[in-house]
Amino acid sequence: MLRIKKNDIVKVLAGKDKGKTGKVITVIADKNRVIVQGINFNKKHAKKRRQDQQGGIIQKEGPLDMSNVAVMCKKCNLATKIGVDILQDGSKIRFCKKCKETIE
Repeated sequence: MLRIKKNDIVKVLAGKDKGKTGKVITVIADKNRVIVQGINFNKKHAKKRRQDQQGGIIQKEGPLDMSNVAVMCKKCNLATKIGVDILQDGSKIRFCKKCKETIE
């Protein structure tokens, strides 16, 4: 089970955007990377392909390694490690290791 999922609020722990928080847009599980909204912008030079399309420099979010982000707990409002617990019915839940609150 992945510790970080889509729509989680995460805090960046390392890199040029250290300390910033954002929402996870995409999780690339096989490469162990995440794309966070508003974090790690890359610039790409795009050529005009059609009449209605605009050329120029395009900014978009680039992937970050999962080890460089931590999930923000809503209850204690801190970046925290995530634990996984197995319930009686066999389903798994994620929880904050600091305050033991479940994370949806």
